[in-house]
Amino acid sequence: MMIDLLQIAAFNATYAQTIDSDALEQWPTFFTADCRYRVTNIENEAAGLPAGLIWVDSRDMLYDRITAMREANVYEQQRYRHLVGLPIVKSADRANAVAETPFLVVRTMHTGETTVFATGTYRDRFVVEDSKLLLAERVVACDSSVTDTLLVIPF
Repeated sequence: MMIDLLQIAAFNATYAQTIDSDALEQWPTFFTADCRYRVTNIENEAAGLPAGLIWVDSRDMLYDRITAMREANVYEQQRYRHLVGLPIVKSADRANAVAETPFLVVRTMHTGETTVFATGTYRDRFVVEDSKLLLAERVVACDSSVTDTLLVIPF
């Protein structure tokens, strides 16, 4: 059976819920072992600039980010709430898919102040491994080139 819109939408909903519920130790399980995860902005992505605010090239590096966040980093308490749009499936077959999905992330600080933290597009390459849909690559292309210094929690 081909990877379809509903599978990708359900994947994204579960992915966002994992982050929003602070189950961040589960976040790396959405990725392949040799994944790529990059956070950049739309201008840099359009210009083909490979560097990003965050650049990761393995699931182990994702686990390291969460461990550092939990044990080493000092930052203000905050929560995210993702609103994820419907994906546009660019290509798909039984084992691979390419999709783009719009997102909006709202951040609530420990004071109760709530602001729009980021908007943009997930640019994804999915694969099926052991009958499970996983991200081989996720590029988080933010609409704004201005990024808050509190970029701690994953997108």
